Amino acid sequence: MTNTTHTKHTIAILVNDQPGVLQRVSGLFGRRGFNIESITVGQSEEKGISRMVIVSTGDDKTIEQIEKQLYKIIDVIKVVDLSANPMVGRELALIKVKSDPGTRPEIMGLVETFRAAVVDIGTNSLMVQVVGDTEKIDAMIELLSPYGIRELSRTGVTAMIRGNA
Repeated sequence: MTNTTHTKHTIAILVNDQPGVLQRVSGLFGRRGFNIESITVGQSEEKGISRMVIVSTGDDKTIEQIEKQLYKIIDVIKVVDLSANPMVGRELALIKVKSDPGTRPEIMGLVETFRAAVVDIGTNSLMVQVVGDTEKIDAMIELLSPYGIRELSRTGVTAMIRGNA
């Protein structure tokens, strides 16, 4: 039975490491009217091959159509809907938060609880690095917001299927 509700899909695409491939892949999503929530691109285990991980929202039928369209792009080697399998997905965020001597202990307590790290200390700010799934990053941002977030940078999700697959 096909899922007609719009759900979040994490798609891995192996591509030849060539100029313009990212533009063609992202353009396909845009032409189909899909927003890319996050996209990460980097080297894969094989020289000359890059792995793109794209998070987008749509129903199963449309995601299936996008997969078929992706295979029509010359440099696309393999497309896998990771969210259809048990997967591990992680992202990294750097969060610069306002901090004075009075609030530092509270912020440090949050950092410790989330197994995050303070990677820079300024006179009135701390930079926190947190790694985890999207929900963990969202929760950390929500808890740091009352202190005043000055700057925020997120990598987007990278993911793999669990186990021996």
